[in-house]
Amino acid sequence: MTDETPKIPEDAPVTDDTATPSPAEAKPKLTDEEKAAKIAAAKAKAAAKKATDAADAPEEDAEPKPPWEDKPVSPERTDAADDPEVVALAQGVEGSVLAAGRFAGELTVTIPAAKVVEICSFLKKERGFAFLVDLTAIDWPGREEGRFDVVYWMHRFDDEFRLRLVAAVAEDQIIESVTAVWKVANWMEREVYDLYGIVFANHPSLERILTWEGFNGHPLRKDFPLEGIDTGAAIYPDVYPSGGGPLVNDDEGGEA
Repeated sequence: MTDETPKIPEDAPVTDDTATPSPAEAKPKLTDEEKAAKIAAAKAKAAAKKATDAADAPEEDAEPKPPWEDKPVSPERTDAADDPEVVALAQGVEGSVLAAGRFAGELTVTIPAAKVVEICSFLKKERGFAFLVDLTAIDWPGREEGRFDVVYWMHRFDDEFRLRLVAAVAEDQIIESVTAVWKVANWMEREVYDLYGIVFANHPSLERILTWEGFNGHPLRKDFPLEGIDTGAAIYPDVYPSGGGPLVNDDEGGEA
């Protein structure tokens, strides 16, 4: 028995009658206008579905916004001369209230710096402001009524009420310390002295608290250069190297 299968020449072309056309051949190429139309149609379909889903959703699932988010209203400063705390202070200490205002629910009273101890003593003993929350300052260069505001923020525990006092002082003006009213004012006044240069009379130990004695300047004044200054070398050249901090010479034991 002989094998009669015909032999295919090696150089014969190969054809495949069952081959399927490539995707590029089977699907016509879209023009730019047709692509844009399809994209627009898809977006419109997605938006319509989203609107339908929102309409079909039960109303109880949508939580109402808080009033301050639904209709936000910016706070405005209003006069507070008739506030009970302001009236009581004006009656308790003559000439104590220069102005009073309310902003965002907070009461601020402007007072004369010369009466700060008398006013604070009255507010603590007669009005229950037993806790001094903070004592700080604000720098207003060039302001006629005084370069600085010294700010006192006090708290009354009975009704969780807070009151702010503001006293304007000139750059070279000395203001009385309130450490006799609140002991916690000790370090607060030292910080204001250190960073703003405001002097508090009758303070038990008015020294710098964040920088060192001999530091050149007061860092929270608005005229203090952002790039910094010579930090002490101009005052103690034998102790502090130029541009350096509180260091001692190597022959004296290295860093302090």
